[in-house]
Amino acid sequence: MKSKIICFLFSFFFFLNSNAQCAMCRAVLESEEGQTAAEGINDGIVYLMAIPYILVAGIGYFIYRKYKTLKK
Repeated sequence: MKSKIICFLFSFFFFLNSNAQCAMCRAVLESEEGQTAAEGINDGIVYLMAIPYILVAGIGYFIYRKYKTLKK
């Protein structure tokens, strides 16, 4: 249990010190005037992040529904 807590704390602090973008992406997004590329990048990240959650939720619902019908 103690090693799990230490591992969690280490990964949490390591995450805080990391940078989210590569140097080229950061330079392009900071230098643009209209910020349309930055908005596009952010929308793409949200889209890529949402799909796995939707798939896991769908599979979870399917398993719940099957479990509920087997229990009756």
